Amino acid sequence: MSSVLADLCRYPIVQAPMAGGASGPQLAAAVSEAGGLGFLAAGYKTADGMYEEIKQVRGLTGLPFGVNLFMPQPDNADPAAVEVYSHQLAGEATWYETPLGDVQGSSDDGYEAKLAVLLDDPVPVVSFTFGCPSRDVLDAFDRAGTFTIVTVTSAEEAQAAQWCGADAVCVQGIEAGGHQGTHRDDPQADGTGIGVLSLITQVRETVQLPVVAAGGLMRGSQIAAVLAAGADAAQLGTAFLVCPESGANRLHKQALTNPLFVRTDLTRAFSGRPARGLVNRFMREHGPYAPAAYPQVHHLTSGLRKAAAGVGDAQGMALWAGQGHRLARELPAGQLVEVLVSELDAARTALADGGAP
Repeated sequence: MSSVLADLCRYPIVQAPMAGGASGPQLAAAVSEAGGLGFLAAGYKTADGMYEEIKQVRGLTGLPFGVNLFMPQPDNADPAAVEVYSHQLAGEATWYETPLGDVQGSSDDGYEAKLAVLLDDPVPVVSFTFGCPSRDVLDAFDRAGTFTIVTVTSAEEAQAAQWCGADAVCVQGIEAGGHQGTHRDDPQADGTGIGVLSLITQVRETVQLPVVAAGGLMRGSQIAAVLAAGADAAQLGTAFLVCPESGANRLHKQALTNPLFVRTDLTRAFSGRPARGLVNRFMREHGPYAPAAYPQVHHLTSGLRKAAAGVGDAQGMALWAGQGHRLARELPAGQLVEVLVSELDAARTALADGGAP
């Protein structure tokens, strides 16, 4: 690991911030206590809600942890396309007996208010998804002593992050579960993302920043592979999703290893932005018709997803998952970190001895 990352965590293992309830204080603290770097997901929370969770983490551990923010999104959705999609979802609203959400909800996710909280009472690490903050913002965090990470999906985005003053980049391969962290939502680029190993190399040859690699990583041998490719640390999300400390819905956790769900795919069906999840009925029926309209579609389907979870219907939920989901292990977060470290050490020894990891 780079010297700065080594100061933040004993092992090169970062728990991905998973918005929607999975990455809460218990999970973040458990990972940090075990020697990794735990993360809170501030996405879809108010600034006050985020701060309450920060205080909870501080009450559970004195070790470093991070907070992830969503960048504000441009309001360039086609209202007519969103209206058409809302008509298509009318049957879902009837089936789940719940109204569709208000598409006029916030598009900035309380970004400025969250910045104010994090600059007033700094945390060790802040990361950003769906774009890159301005140089002024990153400079302000630097003065506050906060280490900053920007999620990137291309070498060009990594260059932008370096130019603006980020301390590191999280290189997200197309294998990753949940939303693709692209800086610009271009429908023409759907499905054209790059695998994490190739992306690490491209970013390494483009910028001089520490690299955290993300995308389908579930085993210590895979962590060894991304470190060998040039990453300083590995970020895992789906691997931690099934831990008892995860706040993910029980149905979501069970679906990851349920043979009924055989594959993942990228879809705009639930949020209007490309995100990887387990293919279920909702994704199959609505994914081909969902417009590029984030967060409007997210607001539109929010009630449907909650209602589906409420009646125990995984076929109507957003089951975010990376490509390695079938490798999920239901272990306490601290124990999972220990197992991953043991696997990483074994893989490194095998590679040093000239064998297969």
